[in-house]
Amino acid sequence: MTAITFDTMEFIEQLKAAGVPEEQARGHVKAFATAMRQVEEGHLGELATKRDIKELELEIEKVRREIAEAKVDIIKWVVGASGVVVALIKWLPGGH
Repeated sequence: MTAITFDTMEFIEQLKAAGVPEEQARGHVKAFATAMRQVEEGHLGELATKRDIKELELEIEKVRREIAEAKVDIIKWVVGASGVVVALIKWLPGGH
């Protein structure tokens, strides 16, 4: 997981440059850092990374191949079973 970081000293300096007293600026930075940590802990774990998406795409492709192979197997069984049924009907008494 990628952590969100920011330069607290730069933040304080920007607040001071905007006229915020240093003590208040430090309080703002502390509150902002706490909020960012809470967001990070609460939500970043739920976000998918590019790697997560790529792994999911690969897994989906694997499942698609497995489904295609299963379809082929089912068709083979249906055709084979149909052939057996037709053969049995022909060999039964009265079959044509």
